Amino acid sequence: MYATERHQEILRRARAEGRVEVKQIAEDLDVTPETVRRDLTALERLGVLRRVHGGAIPVERLGIEPAVDERETRLAGQKERIAKVALDELPDGGSIIIDAGTTTVRIAQMLPLDRELMVVTHSLPVANLLISKPNVTLYLLGGVVRPRTLAAVGDWTRSNLADVFVDVAFIGTNGITATRGLTTPDLGEAAVKRALISAARRTVVLADHTKFGREDFAHVCDLEAIDTVISDTGLADEMADEIEDAGPTVVRA
Repeated sequence: MYATERHQEILRRARAEGRVEVKQIAEDLDVTPETVRRDLTALERLGVLRRVHGGAIPVERLGIEPAVDERETRLAGQKERIAKVALDELPDGGSIIIDAGTTTVRIAQMLPLDRELMVVTHSLPVANLLISKPNVTLYLLGGVVRPRTLAAVGDWTRSNLADVFVDVAFIGTNGITATRGLTTPDLGEAAVKRALISAARRTVVLADHTKFGREDFAHVCDLEAIDTVISDTGLADEMADEIEDAGPTVVRA
């Protein structure tokens, strides 16, 4: 079994059982405890597990939502590739929504200069990147800014979206499964994401492979509401098939 396969299995067990033990994983996967400890360290660096004595627990069990600056450098290469592929979903000209997130913000960094675009966002980092682009008309949604995500949420944010209907919404997510769809730790963020999705003809979700199989506290929407999911090559075939069976097309960058 390759390291990537072990990581996926360890993470799956941790989320299903609430905890993994070094000794048990070593026996089940026929590897040394030292190998398992290295795997747990790698998963902790990705921010999906927290090491505890004798094993590890998934971060969602701790109720931890890492801040933007903590997530920015995780899986940077994968996020870059996902965003680059997502550019193929841009209209030739027209309007888009860019959701808050460390993967979606890379779309803002990569937006081409060869077409006029109206961009709606509730993300301060996205707005900061787009304000100087000459071909972009920027619409910044107001509301209460969450320090964790640097994004506006609340009634003001959703009311701003009442008169908006764009060509494509690029949405981030904390968790995605075939049964629960998109989920996120915060109810306010979930409500805004639903409003963003409702304000678009098409919805494209950007999610690296660590988001799959994870179910967070607040439900955003079922996968029937999503047109395309773009992930990276770390996404297992079986998981990609499950997601596609629930509705959206899956693309791996």
